[in-house]
Amino acid sequence: MLPKLLILGLVLATAAAEVQVNPYIDIPFKPVKTSADRIREHGYPAESHYVETPDGYVLNLFRIPYSHKLQNQNTKKPVVLLQHGLFSCSDCFLLNGPDNALAYNFADSGFDVWLGNARGNIYSRNNTKISINHPYFWEFSWHEIGYTDIPAMIDYILEETGESKIHYAGHSQGTTVFFVMTSMRPEYNEKIKTAHMLAPPIFMGNVTDGMVVGLAPYIGTPGIGSDILGSQEFIPHNYYVQRLLDTACGGDPMFAKYCNVLFLMWAGTDNTNLNYTILPELVETHPAGISSNQGIHYIQEYVSNEFRQFDYGPTKNMKVYGQSEPPNYPLDNISADMYIYYGMADGSATYLDIQRLPDHLVNLKYFKLIDDPKWGHLDFIFANQVKETINDPVIQFCKSYETSDNV
Repeated sequence: MLPKLLILGLVLATAAAEVQVNPYIDIPFKPVKTSADRIREHGYPAESHYVETPDGYVLNLFRIPYSHKLQNQNTKKPVVLLQHGLFSCSDCFLLNGPDNALAYNFADSGFDVWLGNARGNIYSRNNTKISINHPYFWEFSWHEIGYTDIPAMIDYILEETGESKIHYAGHSQGTTVFFVMTSMRPEYNEKIKTAHMLAPPIFMGNVTDGMVVGLAPYIGTPGIGSDILGSQEFIPHNYYVQRLLDTACGGDPMFAKYCNVLFLMWAGTDNTNLNYTILPELVETHPAGISSNQGIHYIQEYVSNEFRQFDYGPTKNMKVYGQSEPPNYPLDNISADMYIYYGMADGSATYLDIQRLPDHLVNLKYFKLIDDPKWGHLDFIFANQVKETINDPVIQFCKSYETSDNV
């Protein structure tokens, strides 16, 4: 994604041109729209839930408890948790609309659908123990999301629904955190029916993503760069900036004719699969907010070519881990039924890196390279063909589990 300041600069320039033509133009800010609002707009029931982690972060989960199309509110339904990627939030599983978005497809297939939000994004920016302005608020990476947040979500969902296990589907960082959880807290493998990993960045030595490769020399190893940039919000969230961007270029935009070029710059003109019609809505909540440590941790993975914990440098590593190098995640602890989907044109979770995963997964049930050679990282969520290529197979595997002897 383009940095917000660059987008803002372009929007302000074009808005200024509009104001010069009509100096009396009124620009009322659009109200904030939540995942629950989006769900209800399409006729589905929506719930908002809050989960507090042991270290005080308040995570906002959204739920589609049943489908209005099926009228199955009184029927016992299997549960699925959907977890977003880096820079994203629960909205990503909704933006493709009721016919093609994974959350709606699951609901219409008879599932109780939960949408997670990791600490630090727009829906999970509170902590009961420290202020968001405290420097310690942002002192986390995706390790803490996997070790603490996802288990807290799962335990809450199981308690609310009375189930003992759930299905799980994650995109990008949503897969990384699942690998963290099931390797570091292996007892959670027993709470998973099926786990669907869409474009999993685990091993990253062959990544071609420009931001990762470009920043690697500066922050890929502990030092001045990572010390200066670490433990702070990356692309700080500003309510007025977000509202201006949303009003100018979001759904039903005021300056639509000026915004199309921004969307092309964001997504790239060579992505033939992406559903460009959703990009105005994407602006409403994306980027959704992360700690800079999440990005630094990924870049460290690229430099080390290992899936391992955060590298603080030899001195602090000794204090934290009892060794000078961060330990690798014990992937052999993962025993959940795993389904992996990956694309040949994905620069963040590359074909070469993903080939290393099967050797570490004792219950790998499905290992699928998407047939389209141009299938990239965002296509797993936002492609025009995402329903038939990704959503339908994922849901069918979950339904097959429910009708098998496993239940």
